[in-house]
Amino acid sequence: MLRVFPRRTNATPDDEHVRIGYPEMWDKPDKVNISVSFTWDIPKAESMYKTWSQIAPTEMSGPALGDHGDEFEPGMYLKKGYTITSRGCPNRCWFCDVWKREGNIRELKVKEGNNILDSNLLACSREHQEKVFKMLLLQKNVRFTGGLEAKRFTLWHCMWLVSLKPRAVFFAYDTPDDYEPLVEATKILRSQIKRFNNVYRCYVLMGYQHDTIDQARCRLESVVSLGFMPQAMLYNRRKDVLWRRFQREWANPTILGTKMRDYDIDQL
Repeated sequence: MLRVFPRRTNATPDDEHVRIGYPEMWDKPDKVNISVSFTWDIPKAESMYKTWSQIAPTEMSGPALGDHGDEFEPGMYLKKGYTITSRGCPNRCWFCDVWKREGNIRELKVKEGNNILDSNLLACSREHQEKVFKMLLLQKNVRFTGGLEAKRFTLWHCMWLVSLKPRAVFFAYDTPDDYEPLVEATKILRSQIKRFNNVYRCYVLMGYQHDTIDQARCRLESVVSLGFMPQAMLYNRRKDVLWRRFQREWANPTILGTKMRDYDIDQL
């Protein structure tokens, strides 16, 4: 079976059974699965389906199409190293489709990997989290790019991070009520970790209804003041030119490094 993706990302598998976009003249698969992760790729995926289905039985699946998500298969739809140990989320955030698509938190078998993509790992049982952390002790370049929820972050988690020495840990500032928990998480981290460098980062949602660039800049600057490197996330891929330009400015590591030096955060 060929696994086909509308576009290549850092997480796209790269084995010989993967294709990007439309078929080449030498492709003669027995079966094709088109994996669609993002809703904005659906039109292209539908066009690809028409082409691929002319040469082999073809199906479409993926998060963008509302898949509930079963056990995770390493290397199948994500490059080796990426892993998912739970599905769903108990939170019902208005901007997020995870809880609608996957339901409440479901713990999966812990499969080996160094980059945790769980939507809300800290909502899992402590027993499950400990299994994940122990697995990560055997990995290099540990990353939590799925994000850790500041409201659930404790000293216990912080001590695990000290042991794991991760290369990247993301928190999130999506709504106003996320800020105070982020401050508390910072205090916990600072009690054990003196220098954040570029390891500790924070997704910052912006560009939603009634949001303004000035308000978004204020949130981004508040994240910087805590010592986190912000990662601006534009809601629903808003197409407004000014918002897109602003988002790129606050998502480029090189530009952000300069900004953070300008803020003179001595704890970084």
